[in-house]
Amino acid sequence: MNENLFASFITPTILGLPAAVLITLLPPLLIPTSKYLINNRLITTQQWLIQLTSKQMMTMHNTKGRSWSLMLMSLIIFIATTNLLGLLPHSFTPTTQLSMNLAMAIPLWAGAVTTGFRSKTKNALAHLLPQGTPTPLIPMLVIIETISLLIQPMALAVRLTANITAGHLLMHLIGSATLAMSTTNLPSTLIIFTVLILLTVLEVAVALIQAYVFTLLVSLYLHENT
Repeated sequence: MNENLFASFITPTILGLPAAVLITLLPPLLIPTSKYLINNRLITTQQWLIQLTSKQMMTMHNTKGRSWSLMLMSLIIFIATTNLLGLLPHSFTPTTQLSMNLAMAIPLWAGAVTTGFRSKTKNALAHLLPQGTPTPLIPMLVIIETISLLIQPMALAVRLTANITAGHLLMHLIGSATLAMSTTNLPSTLIIFTVLILLTVLEVAVALIQAYVFTLLVSLYLHENT
């Protein structure tokens, strides 16, 4: 009961060295692959889900935008598996670290914006000034639109970090309450334990949804610039 509430968010170490890299590389190794001509049900379901997600994201893109399809599918699989990894007992969730999420968001956002400025310079600059803006408000609106553009990767990273961290903290608090009441009030313990199970199911859904939202927003940024 004296465990630090934020202890699960501390980067683990092995012999004094950060183990975040090894943990980050673990989820992709758990994705099953097949060397046979006929796939089993698990591989078939996995390929169907990837094709369905890819079709939904890439439908709105042109040829240049669809060249990012492999990167976006790799991104959503990586974030989803990393989020699900953190739901295992005594595990670590790399996506609760703002630095890691920024390391994913900034390069992808910068690549999309750079693509827009290279291929559609006039349209990219036109986004900084809405049509029909009164002349006295032009400098202010240009500054506001520039700030809103530069804050996009921060919003991506903070959204993912906040949602995953909040869910883990809530599960930790309810789990601690269940353990504390297990020796005093059995009916209340059963009710809280049921809530904990439902919350765990919800967190599985949140882990998958946040991976989809993160990748979808990157896809929308790309669509605006291609």
